[in-house]
Order: sequence, then C-alpha cells, then structure tokens
Amino acid sequence: MAKEIKAKLRMNIPGGAATPAPPVGSILGQQGVNIMDFCKQFNAKTADRKGQTVPVVVTIYTDKKFDFIVKMSPTSELIKKKINLAKGSTKPKQDQVGKISMKDIEEIAKVKLADLNTMDLEHAKKVVAGTAKSMGVEVVD
Repeated sequence: MAKEIKAKLRMNIPGGAATPAPPVGSILGQQGVNIMDFCKQFNAKTADRKGQTVPVVVTIYTDKKFDFIVKMSPTSELIKKKINLAKGSTKPKQDQVGKISMKDIEEIAKVKLADLNTMDLEHAKKVVAGTAKSMGVEVVD
C-alpha cells in the first residue's frame, strides 16, 4: 500500500547548513516532522555543496515520515558563480553587469538539464541565456 501524502513543500536551503531555526524549523514544524532528523539527512546529502543555495522538495506523509529530493542550484546562482558576479543588475535592460560566453551558457544548461522542463539542450541554452539577460548579463559568442 502506498503512503498517503500530507504535503509537498519546496524550500531553498544553504547546502550543508540546514538548522532547526526558521525557515526550515517553522515550515517543517507545522507539519509535525522531526526537524533534527531532516537537518541531519539534508546536511549529509549536501555537504559537498556548502555555500550554494540548494532547492529541495520535501514530501511529508500522514505518518509524519518524509523524503526529499535535492535539486540543482538556481540558474542565476550558477551564472553568478561562473562569471564571479556578486549580484545581478537592478535595471537589467539599462545596466549590464557582466558578460557570459555561449560556451559557459552551454555548460550551465548541461548541468541544469535534469531540472528544466525540456530534454533538448538547445532549448535549455535559451532558458539559461534568458535568465542571464534578465540579470543584466550580456551573452556573447
């Protein structure tokens, strides 16, 4: 018999650094989940991604047990890391804050392909390039 799902939650948590403090504790506490158990499992699974924002989807069952899926870092974070950028532009159409090559766009697209809603690399590259443009990062050949 399949377990009955009580809730599905999405959170962005720093890799290897989940703590029972908010936001993790307050979100999972409302569902009756053992917060320390989640933090230990999450930190063990993401220890190699310290300093990165890690999206996670937590499935909580009616018996208060849970499982979770760790996703890749957000595309914007991968772009910032690739070109050593502190933050995107506040006015992306007017102020360009950096440049990224199509080769770098393709590398990011390959990493993000599993999380995107496409399996076509060309389409994934367009998605990543669009994110870069919305951050004020110019895409160059």
